[in-house]
Amino acid sequence: MSEVKLNKEQLLVIDKLDINIEGEINSLELLFERSMNDISLEDLLIILKVSNALYRSSTRIIDDDDYDSYIAELKNRDPDHSYLSTIEPEILVESKTVALPEKMLSTDKAYSFEAIRKWTDRFLKAAEEIGVMESEIQIRVTPKLDGYAAYDDGISLYTRGDGIRGQDITRAFNKGLQVANSGSRGLGPGEIVIKKSYFDSILSKKFENSRNIQAAIIAEKKVDESIQKAIDEGACVFFPFSLIENWTGHYKEILTDFDKIVDKIWTSVDYDIDGVILEVTNETLKEHMGATRHHHRWQIAFKVNAESAEVKVLEVTPQTSRTGRVTPVAELEPTKLSGATISRATVHHYNMVKTNGVGPGAIVQLVRSGLVIPKIEKVLKSVAPQLAESCPSCGTHLIWESDHLVCPNKTDCPAQTENTLVHFFKTLGNIDGFGPKVIEKLHESGIKKIHEIYELQQFQFISFGFGDKTAQNLVEQLKISREVEIEDWRFLAAFGVSRMGGGNCEKLLHHHTLDSLFEATIEDLVKLDGFALVSAEAVVEGLANIEEEFRKVRALGFNLAITPKASEQSEGETPIFGKIVVFTGSMTQGSRGDMEKDAKALGAKVAKSVTGKTSLLVTGDKVGANKINAARDKGVQVLSELEYLDLISKK
Repeated sequence: MSEVKLNKEQLLVIDKLDINIEGEINSLELLFERSMNDISLEDLLIILKVSNALYRSSTRIIDDDDYDSYIAELKNRDPDHSYLSTIEPEILVESKTVALPEKMLSTDKAYSFEAIRKWTDRFLKAAEEIGVMESEIQIRVTPKLDGYAAYDDGISLYTRGDGIRGQDITRAFNKGLQVANSGSRGLGPGEIVIKKSYFDSILSKKFENSRNIQAAIIAEKKVDESIQKAIDEGACVFFPFSLIENWTGHYKEILTDFDKIVDKIWTSVDYDIDGVILEVTNETLKEHMGATRHHHRWQIAFKVNAESAEVKVLEVTPQTSRTGRVTPVAELEPTKLSGATISRATVHHYNMVKTNGVGPGAIVQLVRSGLVIPKIEKVLKSVAPQLAESCPSCGTHLIWESDHLVCPNKTDCPAQTENTLVHFFKTLGNIDGFGPKVIEKLHESGIKKIHEIYELQQFQFISFGFGDKTAQNLVEQLKISREVEIEDWRFLAAFGVSRMGGGNCEKLLHHHTLDSLFEATIEDLVKLDGFALVSAEAVVEGLANIEEEFRKVRALGFNLAITPKASEQSEGETPIFGKIVVFTGSMTQGSRGDMEKDAKALGAKVAKSVTGKTSLLVTGDKVGANKINAARDKGVQVLSELEYLDLISKK
């Protein structure tokens, strides 16, 4: 890298980040000048956070290829690191974060047709599980806009933030920003974009790239006259995903004419794109497939594939994850691939090391998939495998569990305890300030348990090296996180039990209370839909491991919204039981999120878009006649907000 000097505007952005930089600011500048091998994991995370924040605030410090190289390095060193499953936040200096009306997740990625085929196999399996006919499965293909992600609920416009909390940027509409394709407000997620042709012909000489313009539109300060003109002329728009150009057809057509369909969509809009998005349209199937914390399983982005190289392995080093699973990382002879120097790559698990003979001197085929992730495609020359014997974090002797080597020291392994704390606050989603850097500092000060953090006083934070104001804010945030209502299933998922993501936690709590769940047996869980024997065994064992800490944390008085029990939702008990309900427009009697939550409690299935299987479309303010007429044409009952509230009030 060339010499890096941070300006005042960049320093304001960095000040918003959850990082602690020791020494003068030139210490940070010097980080960017080090070779990859001289950068510690801690400094690598600082580089990534700073680079992402500056890019998204239009004050970029490094180019995309360099950022991708740093991401690849983190994947090599710690494939399970929480930063890799975190939605990269949009940073605004001026604003505080607020809860989004609806989660905005990232999109899973595929870099080959074979990966797309595997995705279709997954949704076909899911369809078979719930009795959805193959003839009913349609796929929608759209351009993947490369703009500034935002959410419009009809009243406010929000940045995507971290996917759960964003920042209010309604001022962009107050500056005259229009909705693309003459659309109405309140259409949910989308991107702020500018036409390529307009940028190239009018603005490219004045601005380095289109992101400079996108950032200016949402900033509090008055925009440049040339940007205001672009807004007034409709060249800068908010483009809701629901209005974007698309190809929709039976999934078999994708498998037959994949290249043709992708090529057509890739060139269908006059905006910057970085791929195409494929998604299942069947609402029942989407509901069943659900989502991870990072992405929807029913959706995938196709991006450009990568080149490959034959590389010599120097050493295989172990990395311990939050779950205790130890991942083998191949240290490689530095190799230039797709514009980046690669020196590490993950070897999926230690059984692959053992069976394929991966060790010093092995020759592997390396692929830099999507110009980001270095991946070992195959082993071309085998040697004696290099296996780990002890945990690199705590020194405990490792044991085999299926294909993996695992550290059994769940309570005192630093890698597991620190990452468990990070996972808790990230999953909880209602607290600011407790990111990896703060957790690392607390862990170094001897704090190893969740309940210990909540019991800390301001003077204790100060004694750990936090400033007075920061310490006060952290104590206040801990108080807020106990008072703000969160779902009981999210609270349970935050403890990180294996095979207990949010979806499975919600399923379990439909049948058990938070207390009775710890008494459930393997036999009890196997009876529930979606829990095979292996999953049930893992859940029961995992719950036993966290029970003591769970009860201590719960006793701190969290405000939990209780998941309704299946027995409380007997058919006929509510007018909307078993019906598929879609809410649209701006609601006046409560937020759309609250109405969706209440509908689920009454036994309804809430969907995001209208299909032929939708039972009810509930309309708030500012809903276009075309949307209402299209729903009625499909046989969907349309109710106003007040008509709906009257309906559910009836026994």
